[in-house]
Amino acid sequence: MKNLKTELLHKCAFTCTCLWLAFGLLSHAQGAPRPNVLFIAADDLNTDMGSYGVDQVQTPHLDRLAKMGVRFDNAHAQYPVCGPSRASLMTGLRPNTTGFLSNRDQLRERVPDVVTLGQYFQNQGYYSGRVGKIFHYGNPGSIGTDGADDVLSWTERFNPAGIDKMQEENIIRFPGGRTGKKGGLGISMAYWDPVSQDSEHTDGMVADRAVEMIERNKDKPFFIAAGFFNPHCPYVAPRTYFDMYPIEEITLPDLEAAKRDLEDVPAMALLGEKSWPYYFKGMTTEEALKCKQAYYACVSFVDAQVGKLLDTLEKHNLLENTIVIFWSDHGYFLGEKGLWFKHKNFERSTKVPLIIAGHGVDARGKAVSEPVELLDLYPTLVDLLGHQIPDVLEGESLIPFLKNANHKWEKPAISQVYRGPDAQGYSIRTRQWRFTEWNGGKDGYELYNHENDPGEVVNLAHNRAYLKIREQLKTQLKPYVKYN
Repeated sequence: MKNLKTELLHKCAFTCTCLWLAFGLLSHAQGAPRPNVLFIAADDLNTDMGSYGVDQVQTPHLDRLAKMGVRFDNAHAQYPVCGPSRASLMTGLRPNTTGFLSNRDQLRERVPDVVTLGQYFQNQGYYSGRVGKIFHYGNPGSIGTDGADDVLSWTERFNPAGIDKMQEENIIRFPGGRTGKKGGLGISMAYWDPVSQDSEHTDGMVADRAVEMIERNKDKPFFIAAGFFNPHCPYVAPRTYFDMYPIEEITLPDLEAAKRDLEDVPAMALLGEKSWPYYFKGMTTEEALKCKQAYYACVSFVDAQVGKLLDTLEKHNLLENTIVIFWSDHGYFLGEKGLWFKHKNFERSTKVPLIIAGHGVDARGKAVSEPVELLDLYPTLVDLLGHQIPDVLEGESLIPFLKNANHKWEKPAISQVYRGPDAQGYSIRTRQWRFTEWNGGKDGYELYNHENDPGEVVNLAHNRAYLKIREQLKTQLKPYVKYN
């Protein structure tokens, strides 16, 4: 017998499909203008960007996009790992609702009849095209394939593979700086800086194909998703981008101070760490510095590709009638707290860059400080098309912020990690606080005051002066919690 909740989701999804199709056909028949959507994703990108106040990282095209639109300074992923985060964003459902809780999960096995964002636009009569990584792909293992993509989401899809994939043996792997070995790069401290052209790399090919898709479909409504694989490890980009970041200008947090940051953190918050610091045993500070340089090079490489897409919209006078959304699937540690990668309920791994520009955006060049979720993108796009937001979607429209960046709401951002039935954590981010509980509190709590502790250094969860706030946040978090 099917699970009752799953049956209800399927029925609701079917009903929503019919309603969305009817709305789309009606709008088309009435001749109402329909905006395009350019949906741009980066992989493992944190907020180390010029427009987010990190001047060292050169991102002129994303800075340009932020000036054209609204920058969300407190946006969070629902799960700080690629697969569950992307599945949540593309379905408008929380990870607990879909049951998609690891990179091994398959969307249609979990929710066979769900209507994805790509399907929604197809139901409106849009061209829905994807190039690169939107749903989960092993990186670099699945580059050049469909990975864990959802075929029903797209009119057509493309999977380029550049020298970063085809010449993996040239990638330098730490510890030890080895080359000549393939595989094992999905979680690695590794880089390569070939003397090469952008279009020889996978992300350069993603941008080139996205440009072609825009130009081929410019006279009809389109939803084009361009998914870049950088700056996910291994960190590979043309050498010109490495040259932008002299190694002597790269710094890391003090390791002794970083170690002290973790003294008051529950053990479960760090479950899965292979070693400390920098994740891999034997890593040196010099090797970590090289990887941080490479990460920043990859960020600037992605930025240049985004520039190609914006230039194409401008060339064809499409900017005003195109909704442009730039997002990352989660944040990323670069040595803070002695950590690397993601999969943590800390701010550094849940917080993401999010910029919305173009059609429907009035508050251009403004920043939003309220907490928002990647989950909110689906209902926002439905709302921007002038349609009623289906009740099945679990986020809320961001349109009020696109009209007035100073808009206030009380909706928090929720993130979770699942490492097994006995190792689960939920985090709630409000305007001022982050509260995290592990196994309902049985394995610990965390409480951070972001007004004076943005680095989440001091855990206030067991400070008697903050017990009332802790309990209030625990109550506020409770409706989102489901321990499997």
